Amino acid sequence: MNYHTRKWIKPEDLNPNHTLFGGRLLQWIDEEAALYAIVQLETPRCVTKYISEINFVSSAKQGDIIEIGIEATDFGNTSITLACEVRNMMTQQTIITIDKIIFVGIDNEGKPTKHGKTKIEYISDRLKEKH
Repeated sequence: MNYHTRKWIKPEDLNPNHTLFGGRLLQWIDEEAALYAIVQLETPRCVTKYISEINFVSSAKQGDIIEIGIEATDFGNTSITLACEVRNMMTQQTIITIDKIIFVGIDNEGKPTKHGKTKIEYISDRLKEKH
C-alpha cells in the first residue's frame, strides 16, 4: 500500500465526540482515490462507481496526523478498482479500511470509456518512455 497523503486533524474535522468525523474522512478518501484513478487511467474524467463496506477500526483525535493509503487491485475495461487503508502516522494504528473502491473513466458525454490499462504505471516511467 502506498501512502501518498497526510492530513492533520484540526478542530473543524471533529464530530461532537471530539474525534475525527467519519464523513470528513470519507471525503478525503474519495478525493485521494479519484486523484489516484485519474493518474493511473490518464484521464481527467473519472467517477466513483462503487464503495464497498467501510470498516471503522479506530478513531483519530485533534492533533493526530493520518496517512491515506491507496492501492490498485484490478483493472477492468473502463474501470480501476482500488483498496484503501487509513492509519495514524505516529502509532501506525489502522483507522479505516475499504476493500474496494471502483472508479470508471468517462467521456465528454458521461459514458464509460475504455482506458487500455492493465497494470499500475508510475509517472517517472512514463516520462522515461517519452525521452
